[in-house]
Amino acid sequence: MSSDALYKTMLVIDGHADTPQRFVDEGWSFVDPLDGGMISLESARQGNLAAEFFAIWVEPAWKGRYAHRAFTLIDGVLQQVKRYPEQLRLCTSADEILAARNNGRFAILLGLEGGHCIENSLALLRCYYELGVRYMTLTWANTNEWADSSGDLRNPNVQHHDGLTTFGEEVIREMNRLGMMVDVSHVSDKTLEDVLRVSQAPIIASHSSARSLTRVPRNLTDEQLRAIAERGGLVMVNFYAAFLDETWNAAWIKLRPELLAAQSILTTEYAERGELVPYVVSGKLDKEFAARLPRPPFSVLIDHIDHIAKVAGIEHVGLGSDFDGIPALPEGIDSAADLPKIAAALAERGYAESDLLKLFGENLLRVFRVVQAHSMQAADAGCAVLR
Repeated sequence: MSSDALYKTMLVIDGHADTPQRFVDEGWSFVDPLDGGMISLESARQGNLAAEFFAIWVEPAWKGRYAHRAFTLIDGVLQQVKRYPEQLRLCTSADEILAARNNGRFAILLGLEGGHCIENSLALLRCYYELGVRYMTLTWANTNEWADSSGDLRNPNVQHHDGLTTFGEEVIREMNRLGMMVDVSHVSDKTLEDVLRVSQAPIIASHSSARSLTRVPRNLTDEQLRAIAERGGLVMVNFYAAFLDETWNAAWIKLRPELLAAQSILTTEYAERGELVPYVVSGKLDKEFAARLPRPPFSVLIDHIDHIAKVAGIEHVGLGSDFDGIPALPEGIDSAADLPKIAAALAERGYAESDLLKLFGENLLRVFRVVQAHSMQAADAGCAVLR
């Protein structure tokens, strides 16, 4: 079977997209969009994408209203599902993803991006789970009160904890109990070390690439890749140009002072009106600056997937595009419609049909099932104690 024919039969799952902001801030429709963006129902179908984890990302500027913003974004996703019940289905388990596919519906799942959204409350964590959230990225680029991020370790004005605090460990145990996947994208190295020590269930990195190829703190070292794999976990490769190509990232860093100055002007303008800068505005500015740079070649994305597969094992790699949350993609990837190119490129590098099936969806289904089975086992053990 050709790679193209095989790809059309695959269950393809992407681990991370930031599209919910568009639902809320733009009134944008996933099914009937005025513009497609990086992912829409049309581009998903063109790319045979069956399921997407939508990230409920709350910018740190929402301090004091983190949960309010998170619930608003979740509502934005739920309203899409309610509006288009024949095309979309909210899924909370691996079996529901398969059922959605069999019924011709696009599977939508929820991931909470940034532990600050739980506002130091296990009760709020449980509420998010009840609403359908099935993974939580422990930090975003900001350190919170219980876990260190990789994004601000050099900032002397930020209070760090040397990884997880005692409460942070409680969060991990509660996520294990609930059956919510622990996501370590964005966390510091020490936080990841602590998570591996505390978690009794496999963990994921929903959108991270390989640090040995692109030396940025957001990416994972080979040692970390192996440690996640040894515990049955999964690393889903990020498509962001800065995480895939060191040359592009160096050029982007040179542009940052000018970009930050432009962002500061925007922030002041909106603050004078008592508002925060919508991501649709700040994101557009980021894309305008990124467009000044030539995009890295498509091959760098394949290099990262290939490297992680070789270091961690083919059972422990997947895709976490970061669609709608990044300003620049490699050449050849403009939207979800281009995902088949990845399968073709990997086939050219010698990946077998069984390898591609694992990478594009089976690996995530496996981890999802194991995490939820661990939750049920913990519940059964608790009942046994009560008896």
